[in-house]
Amino acid sequence: MSLNFLQAEKQIYDSVVFPAFDLTTVPGEVVALCTSVNVREQLIDILLRKTLLSNGEIQHNPNEALGFFFLIDGVYERLTVKESLKFYRQLYKSEVIIEDIVRLVQLDSKINKKLKQLTYSEKKRVQLANLLIQDPEIYIMEELDQNLDVESKRIFTNVLKQLRTAQKTILILTGQIESAVTFADKIFRLDDKGIHLLQTEEENPDEDFSEVNDNVEDKITQPIRFEKIPTKVNEKIVLFDPPEIDYIESTEGQTFLHIKGENFPCSFTLNELEDRLLPFGFFRCHRSYIVNLQKVREVITWTRNSYSLVLEDQNKSSVPLSKSKMADLKGMLGLK
Repeated sequence: MSLNFLQAEKQIYDSVVFPAFDLTTVPGEVVALCTSVNVREQLIDILLRKTLLSNGEIQHNPNEALGFFFLIDGVYERLTVKESLKFYRQLYKSEVIIEDIVRLVQLDSKINKKLKQLTYSEKKRVQLANLLIQDPEIYIMEELDQNLDVESKRIFTNVLKQLRTAQKTILILTGQIESAVTFADKIFRLDDKGIHLLQTEEENPDEDFSEVNDNVEDKITQPIRFEKIPTKVNEKIVLFDPPEIDYIESTEGQTFLHIKGENFPCSFTLNELEDRLLPFGFFRCHRSYIVNLQKVREVITWTRNSYSLVLEDQNKSSVPLSKSKMADLKGMLGLK
């Protein structure tokens, strides 16, 4: 069952929350919609029928209930994991086998523990299990992996893979591009100018591969240069030393430097920054990202073609690593 937004628009008094947009999600595909917190909350309230669109409509089979995975969702702390799942099974009159769901979210060893004894990530896995017990045709998932540990992210990735196979329709609402890149097949950004498809196609690993490797090696052997990277903040130009930068992101034609949990706009393109920063240990890990390798703590494999770099900054930021760039990174690190 598909979920369709047709010229959907929301205004509050004279303020436009989001402009009219069209979006279609289909079974077997994960779509991420990147937007602000305010827009995300309004969309959820509209889907919950707590409020209405100002214009347009949202189409889906009224006989098919939507299933929601909320960022903030209360749990019954005094119940055990098993009791919680039984409660939801009775609530939704579900025929799903609880033991299968427990194994899928890897809570076998926690089955008789009370929810108040679980970690945040384990509680989110219980929340996901409750949603799987409901077994809706359409999943609406808010900030799917926010503050999750690495193990739980892997579990969520595997669950999404199975939901794709089961031909479920999945819409992820998030403000994090890197989260969208990790989980989604298609990524859209909704802002005050409308909806835009973000291009995330993988580069061809065989295309000019030897030339790219030679180019990287030539740049790495350049002598170290000392230069600052300019950004503009409140009409002032602020200069950052390259080692201060955690990673750099390009989105909708704008480049941002991410530094200690904050982001700063930069007038340089990613290609220009790549040339300037390679001698300082920076690496083009994705068509939309450059990362400071000195800040990388971990390389994570989600699927055969999906990787992430986890940084050791205060937010434990996760940056996507494309398949072809994985080969380059291994070469730089001397790995086979």
